[in-house]
Amino acid sequence: MIVLGLSGALGHDPSAALLVDGDVVAAAEEERFTRVKHAQKCMPLEAAQYCLDAAGIDPGRLDAVAFPYAPVSVFGPARWHYARRHWYAPDRALDAILNGNRRYRRNRSRVLALGDTLGFDWTRTTFVPVEHHLAHASSAYHLSGFQGATAILGVDGKGEYATTFFGVGEAGAITRIREFYDPDSLAGVYGALTEYLGFRMLDGEYKVMGMAPYGDPERFDFAPLLGCRGGKLRVDTRLVNTVGLRRYRDNGRGRFFGDGLVRRLGPPRQGDDADEPYVHHAAAMQAAYEEVCLDLIDHYLGDVLAEGDEGGKLVFAGGGALNVKLNQRILARPDVDELFVQPAAGDSGTALGAATYVANAGGDRVAAMDHVYLGPAFSTAECRAAIDRCDGVSVEQLDDVPGRAAQLLAAGHPLAWFQGRMEFGPRALGARSILGCPGVPGMAARINAEIKYRERWRPFCPSMTEDVAESILGTRHPAPFMTVTFDVDAAWRKRIPEVVHVDGTARAQVVTPQANRRYHALLERLGDLTGAPVVLNTSLNRRGEPIACTPEDALAIFAGSDLRYLVMEDLLVAKRPEG
Repeated sequence: MIVLGLSGALGHDPSAALLVDGDVVAAAEEERFTRVKHAQKCMPLEAAQYCLDAAGIDPGRLDAVAFPYAPVSVFGPARWHYARRHWYAPDRALDAILNGNRRYRRNRSRVLALGDTLGFDWTRTTFVPVEHHLAHASSAYHLSGFQGATAILGVDGKGEYATTFFGVGEAGAITRIREFYDPDSLAGVYGALTEYLGFRMLDGEYKVMGMAPYGDPERFDFAPLLGCRGGKLRVDTRLVNTVGLRRYRDNGRGRFFGDGLVRRLGPPRQGDDADEPYVHHAAAMQAAYEEVCLDLIDHYLGDVLAEGDEGGKLVFAGGGALNVKLNQRILARPDVDELFVQPAAGDSGTALGAATYVANAGGDRVAAMDHVYLGPAFSTAECRAAIDRCDGVSVEQLDDVPGRAAQLLAAGHPLAWFQGRMEFGPRALGARSILGCPGVPGMAARINAEIKYRERWRPFCPSMTEDVAESILGTRHPAPFMTVTFDVDAAWRKRIPEVVHVDGTARAQVVTPQANRRYHALLERLGDLTGAPVVLNTSLNRRGEPIACTPEDALAIFAGSDLRYLVMEDLLVAKRPEG
């Protein structure tokens, strides 16, 4: 089958993914093409066109278009739960009962119109709606490569109505064990606290996670916000996940938390330098989120994990799966031997999940995901053409790209790295990256202040070869996608301090030559020079921007920051001295 998955149902993070006979051949987020972070209220027009072009697929040949949003029956529990819990906003409650699939109908119309624009043959191509959380579940389970009974966890803000999913996958089939429905949303509460702490929901949750280790979680108890008892979840909507008149209003804008939360905690945070008491709020939120998730795993997935013949296997997706500190604790559970976290765990990954769900249902054997290099690539000639249109730079053709890049890094220079196919998902994994030597004192602070222009407390991540991974991280568990943090060995903390967070952990990427040969070679060459085949790796963008897609994007970031060097395919670009 040829299946195109499209996302964007919830108004953010639209993307496209293309499967051919069970293989993921292309995937990309719309924001990378439009250059607008999260591409709010857009459909994945450019991303879908890229996927078709990259695979050489005529749009009229598509067998199915999969979309991660489906109608929900009024005879099921979801719409009634929503109505009961929103009794204080009767307009919303009644709408859920009487017109609860209006968003689905609007989404379907938008997809059909997009298909007409791109030239789909709707007489041949089937439109297949997939429930949002089933798409998340499929993106993790069907791409994990796991065999036997596999526990499936989905934690997301909200799909149609569901917010949290527990299931089991076996022999390609996904069975639902339990779901929770809006407004009872773990990720929704975390998002509401994200907004209270001065960041944007659906964008700043990882900032809260990075802030948390600086605070004391014992200063506040946020567990009552989540209301988790005996396997039940009941959020306090007087304080968080609020709608209508319960929302706190700031300059006329309604927030996702209530006046009651502000009365308890004080005014919302404003400005990058406001740390007290907000670091403690972040710490308390992170602690409560971890504990509730682990408790619910015990309640709904404990039996599945215990029954695994070859050890417990768990897969995880949804925006809440991007919380790498939680993932570290999940992996540390004695009943979890293997953990796969979908690298595009948020809503952009639902294009992939909808497509894999439909492909599996159609009889295709979906191949395991072993890399995310699924976006556009550009030749050295195309890079040179873009460079030739720039002023104030010099360009050099390199015979030994990894060797020269390693020399610059070992000399203490940050380096932009633009190589091969762009990554799919929110992590830069050695295709669109800014790199630094993790043993050079002050490297992290320098990149934060002079290149990324972001909060000073934000951590950076290490990429490392598989040869040193076990000695640094204390485990041989695969870590190709930066989806889990690990405790860094004490001796290594002194050798690579710029990629170790204040709590002694690192969100690591273990690089193999099979996944990314040139990036692996760079790590080896840096190891030859410094004794540590480890590099500081962060995304090639500035604060508030999408990751670079094209050579022009990379050059714009290069020109607009204090970066001095940029390696693009086989070319080294350097800024000429001023004056």
